[in-house]
Amino acid sequence: EIMVKLRLRRMGAGDQPFYRIVAVDSRVKQVGKYLECVGWYDPKPNPSKINIETERAIYWLSVGAQPTETVRSLLRKAGVLQIWHERKIAKAE
Repeated sequence: EIMVKLRLRRMGAGDQPFYRIVAVDSRVKQVGKYLECVGWYDPKPNPSKINIETERAIYWLSVGAQPTETVRSLLRKAGVLQIWHERKIAKAE
């Protein structure tokens, strides 16, 4: 049974890091193949830039993907968790 994680994948040059937010099989190394890129995060500018494809992120969460702590906080900042949560509640009713 594969466990999918949503995690950051570091890209960019040595002093210019930026990250892709990717859905990945948890057994894969940090730089291994990923299933899908659902957004990116650039920590350099102030404030930092986040771009997340909400629908795809929600899809992965809905099939049980586990975000890492950092990705969870980025999803929260981007308002994705809020939307996902509201949809879960709406479904339950």
